[in-house]
Amino acid sequence: MRHHWLLVGACGWVLLILIFISKFINFSIRMPDDYVGRTVFGWAMPAVRRINLHSAQQPDKAASEPFIVSSVYPSILEPKDWQSVNEKRLELLSTVCRNSSFWNITHSTVHRFVLDRIFVCDKHKILFCQTPKVGNTQWKKVLLVLNGKFSKVETIPENLVHDHERNGLPRLSSMTDTEINRRLNSYFKFFIVRDPFERLISAFKDKFVKNPRFEPWYKHDIAPAIIWKYRKNHSDDGESVGLRFEDFVRYLGDEPGRHHLDRKFGDHVIHWLKYTDLCAPCDISYNVVGHHETLERDAPYILKAAGIANLVSYPNIPPGITQYNRTKVEHYFTGIGKRDVRHLYALYRGDFSLFGYPRPDFLLD
Repeated sequence: MRHHWLLVGACGWVLLILIFISKFINFSIRMPDDYVGRTVFGWAMPAVRRINLHSAQQPDKAASEPFIVSSVYPSILEPKDWQSVNEKRLELLSTVCRNSSFWNITHSTVHRFVLDRIFVCDKHKILFCQTPKVGNTQWKKVLLVLNGKFSKVETIPENLVHDHERNGLPRLSSMTDTEINRRLNSYFKFFIVRDPFERLISAFKDKFVKNPRFEPWYKHDIAPAIIWKYRKNHSDDGESVGLRFEDFVRYLGDEPGRHHLDRKFGDHVIHWLKYTDLCAPCDISYNVVGHHETLERDAPYILKAAGIANLVSYPNIPPGITQYNRTKVEHYFTGIGKRDVRHLYALYRGDFSLFGYPRPDFLLD
């Protein structure tokens, strides 16, 4: 009997010991629900973060590789360093420039006309090529501040920015060949681009519809000449109706038939010339190509890359104002024949390809 009770007592102690050990083990390996990564009993547990499914709709590609934001259809994903975006843009530019099938529509001689478009800031070794209808006014204000003319961009009068006789901004064309080559080979160089068709719409509105700078020659000289040659129905009085976007598209697409008109129009045609004709991007090695559609990110990056971020700031950009507007493009091209649109695209195909803008299938097909 005595042995029986000893056996029961021993079993009881064993049971108590097992219960105690079980509780100890459970306590030791209990981890926080959101993160597992501690060392338990000398074993390294793999670090696994649990992700809330509601906040994981998009994988974080930027963590493993730079994600390139399309300038036309911006993604919610952005790279940690905007430099990767610029590098991809320059890589694309170089690739298209080397493509022999694009050679005739992407290369341009670096002659006086191109050098006339490039503004110089010797103090900070910067060259800026002007491409109209992409926010050039603000960049010229930045250069005026850097040249010491003004202390802030906000204090610069608009009329002075466009008065190249008075604003004191030197152009590359005013220098000797030796001085030009030295600057092209050593200065920081940049320019801005925009979807080619949306840029044409902006030029048309600015010069032939609103004309805020009171440049009467666009409405009184250029518009009537285009209407006379390219309007299909002359029953309307050109002066009273004014230039239509359809007339403008037909004029631009008439390559090379319109060249005799362009010679009459002179430098006024810069507002709708191709980027290749304005800045020779395949023949001048630029450091940065900014995009109007992502200017909120491009402007700070350009200032930093040029080493002037602590000296001047780019004027505030209202959110969304520079983004591509497909609805507006569709509206302006409504009623314009496919043939005319295809001729227009053929003219600007080089600009679309060089800077990664997608072919506007919704207008062409």
